[in-house]
Amino acid sequence: MKWVTREHPKTDRIACPWLIRKFIDPDAEIVFVPTAEVLAFAEREKATSFDAPGATFTHRDGLCTFEVLIGEYHLRDDPALGLLARIVHGADIASDRDATPESSGLLAIADGFALLGLDDARQLELELPVYDALYAWVQTQVAPQPS
Repeated sequence: MKWVTREHPKTDRIACPWLIRKFIDPDAEIVFVPTAEVLAFAEREKATSFDAPGATFTHRDGLCTFEVLIGEYHLRDDPALGLLARIVHGADIASDRDATPESSGLLAIADGFALLGLDDARQLELELPVYDALYAWVQTQVAPQPS
């Protein structure tokens, strides 16, 4: 299935493809297009739009797109995803930057990747392992501690 979003990805537009491929659609093709073309591309290609104005999945009720996808796809039972969502939220929503201590670090990483001048597909390829590592770490943070 194709998923389409705005070009020049940063935090939410990297976190969402990670979530989509890891938990929703392992074979997802992620396409980046200019903002003005997202909805037309989605309609023409029968793609699912995300993190763009008017997209099927985008910011709602103070939530970033990553959080919206977690809710829509019933992934709230994973406490590690819940913590990861708070981290992504803080990195993506400027007014909530202090949501977690890790949010500013994730923003710095996202901004750094954006500054490398990579094409969007290459940036996604290189940045996805950051989310694999972060997810592995959050799993240790929510795991029951031995008594």
